[in-house]
Amino acid sequence: MKNIITQQARSGCIDIWNAFMVKDAIMTPNDIPVCPTTAMRMPTELITYDVARSLVKKEIQSGNTDFKSSAFVCCYIDDYKFDNSEGIWQKPYKAVEILKHFAGIITPDWSTYADFPYPLKLFNVYRMRAFGYWYGTHLGYEVINNVRWGTSETYSYCFDGIPPKSPVAIGTIASDLKNPYNFQMFMDGLDELLARINPPAIIIYGSLPAKINEYLEANNVNVIVIPSAHSYGR
Repeated sequence: MKNIITQQARSGCIDIWNAFMVKDAIMTPNDIPVCPTTAMRMPTELITYDVARSLVKKEIQSGNTDFKSSAFVCCYIDDYKFDNSEGIWQKPYKAVEILKHFAGIITPDWSTYADFPYPLKLFNVYRMRAFGYWYGTHLGYEVINNVRWGTSETYSYCFDGIPPKSPVAIGTIASDLKNPYNFQMFMDGLDELLARINPPAIIIYGSLPAKINEYLEANNVNVIVIPSAHSYGR
């Protein structure tokens, strides 16, 4: 791990890179901030950010400004629904006004598609950890790391910033695990996750083939599957 990073802003500078999020963070050799798990419990309900935003707006308009939910918020949705001019990266404090009504968050799931340029994939992993570090360590809310991987070349950075033996969350929406190639790629990455992080628990948002569930349980991993169609109810 690299030394703790600090920032000293020059007079008149505007922080367009959200450097404030990683103040005092420990950085990996890839310059990914380490994001500790701050959640005190594992979620049993998940709500996507776009739905959470609509729900909070509705509750506040009805006068329920102290609205609280036991669900965790996740971003297992198309990026444009949470990453836009009014989204969580461009307007993070505005996002907090939504997220604070919920029990915690899964760190944002910025895409790292195979055909993305390497710097963009690395930046999106950076943003996952940076936002989670800021929200959990600086602001004091409950956070669980999201993790995603592709083929073997992503292993050099996709697990960065997740402390060993901490729970993680995985979105399997649109993973098409019935496809043999996708299934094997998922299993290969899962093996790498267990070797590098050794998580005691994995939250799955979506569906999970019984074979993978059995494999994880055989490796003493507590598997929490939350189907997307039934992720949140009040």
